[in-house]
Amino acid sequence: MPEPGPPGSPLAHALTVAATVERRGVQLAFSARRGSTTALIGPNGSGKSTAIQLLAGALQPDSGGITIDGTRVADARSLVPAHRRRIGYLEQRPLLFPHLSVLDNVAFGPRARGVRRDVARARARFELTAVGAEHLADRRPRQLSGGQAQRVAMARALAIDPDVVLLDEPFAALDAASTPDLRRLLRERLEGVTTLLVTHDLLDVLALAEGLVVLEAGRVVAAGGLDEVLTAPPTGFVADFVGVNLLHGTAVDATSLRLDHGPVLVGIGEIKPGEEARATVAPDAISLHRTAPGGSPRNTLDAEVVALDSRGPVVGVTVHAGAQALRVDLTAAAVAELGLVPGMRLVAVVKATQVRLHRSAPHQTVSDPRARPAGR
Repeated sequence: MPEPGPPGSPLAHALTVAATVERRGVQLAFSARRGSTTALIGPNGSGKSTAIQLLAGALQPDSGGITIDGTRVADARSLVPAHRRRIGYLEQRPLLFPHLSVLDNVAFGPRARGVRRDVARARARFELTAVGAEHLADRRPRQLSGGQAQRVAMARALAIDPDVVLLDEPFAALDAASTPDLRRLLRERLEGVTTLLVTHDLLDVLALAEGLVVLEAGRVVAAGGLDEVLTAPPTGFVADFVGVNLLHGTAVDATSLRLDHGPVLVGIGEIKPGEEARATVAPDAISLHRTAPGGSPRNTLDAEVVALDSRGPVVGVTVHAGAQALRVDLTAAAVAELGLVPGMRLVAVVKATQVRLHRSAPHQTVSDPRARPAGR
């Protein structure tokens, strides 16, 4: 196996995707650093499954290619099949062989790679012990709970000493009680293992990942460290993922932003006058009033109620403030007191200290700058 190179060199990356799949309208370019966990997020149809299939060996690119640990495993002319790649794959369904015991399920990968039965079973016992499932070794998959089956699948994925582990919504089918412990266990077991995580859950990203790649409409629209991408969401999808409102406009000065077709918003940050900029505001930082309140300096926006969405004790109120949509989280009592209904006009208020201002400079991707999809 090649030794890791310095940052920025090809060998510093354990995997590089620089490929086009024309029939799906997907053109991807990103890399993951050796030993790190990178989360891949995006709306449905954005290209996440295509990325996983390209890496797993289930899909061949029309142009460009896939590199794992310095070895080209796929391009338009050649394809290394899935069974010849050292890929650990864990998805929301454990997909255990029903006719094999738990022990032999985990030993299957090493056995398929030519390891002697006794050695493969010893490795399987080690992995089962590491995930707290050694007592399940003699059971059949039908005798396991969902959480137990996912622990076994985790052990099976790691038993082959994978170069890369692919996690495709690994907790989506589990109950809320099982997920936190499995998330902690997975974080411990994957330390130092190059991992690509596909998820719709912000907690998965925060607990497991160091880097983040955002896909939309078959393209990488942002990539970088978690703080870089999540604290200054580059798109509406990322803002929704994090749970904040994203507003666009032009910087008036270092701490104020004129919203597109709207008023000036004052906040905290440092933006450059005359340039496009963004603001993020948490839904629970906004209040709604029939008339603008007095008191300490605040941002006030004329708004119109568009929709109400009840989520337990919190009511999500969608309002339009000029050309921009905002979500406001209120209590049911506050909604009743205001008598909110769609079409009602009122004032949205937020303190300047609750507004974060960000420059709209494009995010840098974590891909190798020499690795770009070939033209069609």
